[in-house]
Amino acid sequence: MMKWYMKNVNEIIEELNTSSTGLNKDVRAKRLEQEGANELTSKKKESEILKFIRHFNDLLIYVLIGAGILKIIQRSNIEAATILLVVVINALIGYVQERKATNSLNSLRSMMSTDATILSNNEKEIVPAASLVRGDIVILGPGKIVPADLRIIESYNLVVEEAILTGESAPIAKNSDTIGNEADLGDCINMAFSGTLINSGTGKGVVVATGDHTELGSISTNLKNVEKNETPLIKKMKTLNHQIFFILTVVVGILLLFSIFFRELAFDELIASLIALAVSAVPEGLPAVLSIILSMGVTYMAKEHAIIKQMPAVETLGSMSVICSDKTGTLTKNEMAVVSVITKSRVLDVEEFAFDEEHSSVFEKDSALHKLAEIARYCNNTKVNYYDGKREVIGNPTEGALLDFANHLNLNEEIHVVSEIPFDSSYKYMAVLISLHQEKYIYLKGAPDIILNMVAYEDNGLAFKEIEIDYWLKQNENHAKQGRRILAGAYKKVDNNKDHITHKDLENEMILAGLYGIIDPPKKSAIESVAICREAGISVKMITGDHKDTAIAIAKEIGLEHYNNALVGSQIEQMNDEELQAVVMQNDVFARTTPEHKLRLVTAIQANDHIVGMTGDGVNDAPALKKSDIGIAMGIKGTQVTKDTSDMILSDDNFSTIAKAVKEGRRVYDNLKKTIYFALPTAFAQGLIVLVSLVANIPLPLTTMQILWLNMVTTITLSFALGFEPAEKDIMHRKPRNIDENILNGYAIFRVVYVSLMLAGLGFIVENFVSGQGASANVIQTTLLQTLVIGQGFYMINCRSIYKFSLTPSILKNKFIWISLGILCVIQAAVIYIPVMNDIMGTTPIGLAYFGIAFGAGIIVFVVVEIEKKISSNMRIK
Repeated sequence: MMKWYMKNVNEIIEELNTSSTGLNKDVRAKRLEQEGANELTSKKKESEILKFIRHFNDLLIYVLIGAGILKIIQRSNIEAATILLVVVINALIGYVQERKATNSLNSLRSMMSTDATILSNNEKEIVPAASLVRGDIVILGPGKIVPADLRIIESYNLVVEEAILTGESAPIAKNSDTIGNEADLGDCINMAFSGTLINSGTGKGVVVATGDHTELGSISTNLKNVEKNETPLIKKMKTLNHQIFFILTVVVGILLLFSIFFRELAFDELIASLIALAVSAVPEGLPAVLSIILSMGVTYMAKEHAIIKQMPAVETLGSMSVICSDKTGTLTKNEMAVVSVITKSRVLDVEEFAFDEEHSSVFEKDSALHKLAEIARYCNNTKVNYYDGKREVIGNPTEGALLDFANHLNLNEEIHVVSEIPFDSSYKYMAVLISLHQEKYIYLKGAPDIILNMVAYEDNGLAFKEIEIDYWLKQNENHAKQGRRILAGAYKKVDNNKDHITHKDLENEMILAGLYGIIDPPKKSAIESVAICREAGISVKMITGDHKDTAIAIAKEIGLEHYNNALVGSQIEQMNDEELQAVVMQNDVFARTTPEHKLRLVTAIQANDHIVGMTGDGVNDAPALKKSDIGIAMGIKGTQVTKDTSDMILSDDNFSTIAKAVKEGRRVYDNLKKTIYFALPTAFAQGLIVLVSLVANIPLPLTTMQILWLNMVTTITLSFALGFEPAEKDIMHRKPRNIDENILNGYAIFRVVYVSLMLAGLGFIVENFVSGQGASANVIQTTLLQTLVIGQGFYMINCRSIYKFSLTPSILKNKFIWISLGILCVIQAAVIYIPVMNDIMGTTPIGLAYFGIAFGAGIIVFVVVEIEKKISSNMRIK
């Protein structure tokens, strides 16, 4: 941002070659041609077709496409169609996973004003906001959206809501005074920024920036330039695919050499063998299974008020190690509230005070407290409405807080406002003359530094005496350090004949009733959730546009760790990326931050090898939301921009929902891991059976269709049950997992290898036994198929827990285990006993004896794996 706030009005008028009467039409037209429209430019959108095609760009998909093409060449059309259908289904699943809202830039454009009132040759004119140019003089009024970045040149009680841009919860009073020193965005009180809302008052401003050059445009540029990171799950799955592809390539290469030198296989026979090996070793059903489990996580989170827009984000939540949270509306209520009232005789904590009949008598007995309540109620131009449990403030949020405080006391007094001096930023107070109980009073409220110089006396609760100024200055300083906005309330009784007040009436005999401490208080649920996150090893950091003292006070109250060394935006700007990366983990509070600061902070945390979640509700949060690994938007008070940019939306705006989502994310990851432990050995066992058959020069024991049936139908059906496994008891007491952790760690490889060998070995034993009984080829294949299916079923139960014994009471709580096994029995019976399925799959009906053999093999699998888990667990403990 160019430092327009440091230039006086005359300097700006001269530099922009304009005047207080505005530009003429010819000059405006010429500048519009040179500067371009006052609009945000958009990034070229990728077509949906290209997005879909991109999901075929995967090593294992290439293997299957190659297998399908070779099957077409061999004229095995049914098998080719089946393989290619699997490829298309996987691509569709990936496309659906990736597809998310991409309207963030459109939402930013919609925040800009559509028209503006300008001066042109000293005549008012309404023009499209897109036609504004630098040097235009814009007239501002209440309820209007600021159409461009403006330097204020005239201000009449002008108050602007900037929370969407700066994160500051209270509206900002604007003036035209020059600021002598460098200022953060939230302290530029002589500037009005595009997209912010005029709360009250009027004024004029000269356009100093339009379109992409505005603060809103800077956010838009950052959004376009930020590339969304791949989720940890997608990275891990790519690594896993590379590992499988490498193994498959090595095996195929060895098999080719073996066939050339030791076997005299015909070309068609060799190709058929290689296809069977590729189809068997590639776990085609795994992407579908992972999508099902992620989808179930999405459904569960929606019930808990967390709307997930991209399925892999479910797993990302579970690996999150740092949460960067906006303060206003996320950790706090985004509702200004009176949290303390200070009189000469007491300091009252409003949040802990019970406003019941018994305790409210305190206000009746203490004249200072009672007057503070009346001043809050009657020296007030704001209205608070409640619709369907939602609070709506019509007017100033600070006055809304005073009104809520006074309403606790049910002041059912008949009053009449006789005269009023409205608030103005030039004198920083408001006063009313009211008729109350047939007597007249002047009630005054405003900034303590002003009011304390206007009062002569103080109310001590019983009477009034000469003011003790040091006491009030100390109280004002102490409460301000706690991040509270302080207002003072004063009064005096006047003659009943008085019917008008002026500023002069406030100069004598005013009595100070006390001070109000006002803040946007933290949510109790946020305090509890921060504690839960810390217990789970997740660091919570507050990044806000608010003042440093306010941020520190809230951080202390919600339980953040490193809040004393809070960094402000100006300090962040003085650091390069390496310096920021070095200190970012040592601080939990960052105040007076701009959108660019937030983006840099998220980037610096990620550079420290952390998975970062970022919450927010304002436009200023959007770039950081997009850059983070998991962007979390507020559903109620969040802007459309943040909702479009985010990966998850909290429909209840409750930080505690994040803790629930983390727990669910960790559960989902555990279940994904269990699924991978289950799927890989079953696929590799089939590959081993094919490989051994080729090397031993015996007929392939399974057809391509039977292999696809095992990989797609059986695996998906059984994996479905693992997706519903409940969370482990210690799930929120673990530290976040290492982002470099490989799914196939040493133990996983050991497990995959020995289970694959065991399943394949049992398959050959069963095949040889049935063959020795003189059974036909179809019976042998059907019995082998059934053996592998039942072996998978038992091994699925093994995988309920990777390290612990599987048959625990919780197995009865997961009804989907029994549903999955039931479905598998039905479809497997169909494959064996329905003639049409026999023709497609190459199977035939078999007797109970062969079922018994298959079942026995499955029991062996279960017992061996459980014994191994026990031995491995004991070795790990030692």
